[in-house]
Amino acid sequence: MTDAAPAYKSQIDPSETKHPKVMVVDDELLNLKLIAAMLKPQGYEVILANDGKECLAKALADPPDLILLDIMMPGMNGFEVCAHLKKEESLAQVPVVMVTALQDVNDRVKALDEGADDFLTKPVDRMELRARVRSLLKVKAYNDHMVNYRQELESEVKRRTLELAKAHEKLRGASLETIFRLSRAAEFKDEDTGAHIISMSRISARLASRMGLSDQTVESILYASPMHDIGKIGIPDRILLKNGPLNEEEWSIMRLHTIYGGQILENSDIGFLRLGEVIATTHHEKVDGSGYPKGLKGREIPLAGRIVAVADVFDALMSRRPYKPAFSVDQAINIIKEGRGRHFDCDVVDVFLGDLPELQRIWNASQEEHQMEMAENLKRSL
Repeated sequence: MTDAAPAYKSQIDPSETKHPKVMVVDDELLNLKLIAAMLKPQGYEVILANDGKECLAKALADPPDLILLDIMMPGMNGFEVCAHLKKEESLAQVPVVMVTALQDVNDRVKALDEGADDFLTKPVDRMELRARVRSLLKVKAYNDHMVNYRQELESEVKRRTLELAKAHEKLRGASLETIFRLSRAAEFKDEDTGAHIISMSRISARLASRMGLSDQTVESILYASPMHDIGKIGIPDRILLKNGPLNEEEWSIMRLHTIYGGQILENSDIGFLRLGEVIATTHHEKVDGSGYPKGLKGREIPLAGRIVAVADVFDALMSRRPYKPAFSVDQAINIIKEGRGRHFDCDVVDVFLGDLPELQRIWNASQEEHQMEMAENLKRSL
């Protein structure tokens, strides 16, 4: 704090400013020359204007530090000039001293109402003039310092806010990448599940967007949906990777992955992890109540779960699995249509069917991206 004090003082001391600019406005040339003669020896740069219009033009072009303004001028009088000066953003903080022979209190009150900062009475006393000018220049220097300080502070706040936002985004990106990799770890033994996680999450987000959900909700679904099968980490390999249909006992164990997923993600303070818990628990529920683990019906199933159910099944049908080959696009679409109102939510299916070209593009792009990643991983391993 002690180191900052001298810099602060120098910024508000007019003696540190070279040749402060004082504008003198009067329609009498003699008065202009007289006041200029009083001020120039003090080191001030004196700017002269002989009417209101010239004052405004010069002040706007090169704002002075102080204006000495005569009241009684032809055309635009001092009251009007002062009012115009104070309305200009670049001139509002420039002190205005009304120089007048008027003694009426009402005239002084009017000048104050128009924004005048001080008065000098004609004939002007040299010592009083210099004292008033010196005092008001100190006020102006202080005001300029505060304006500059506020601007610098605002700039610093913006800079720090941007840095914080970048750091937050970097941390968020790292967190999301970790979640994605952990989601893949749950199905690591199946090389096709990497593409599955990419495509089903993007399709889920696309469906959510087309259903009119907010951008924040769409983004949350994009990042939460890859965790839908994270509970499979608790399912034995003999069941998870079985090359053929599961028997009833095996299915009862496989269905537990929804419960395991909910338990892994439960009680989080992070929004998309809470949504991940909902999706993991409900994406195998069916609108007719025949799903699992709770047998929820219709809108008892959270919307995110209903959306992911369609995206998950569509991608699973299109993908090869140990127990089945990949289905064609037409076969997958027909199965989705047949499940409308029984397995799948009608509104979600309708949006799905109405957006098929884009959803197929997303699916194809996800497969290509995954294949490129696999190729890069293979190169690195060689």
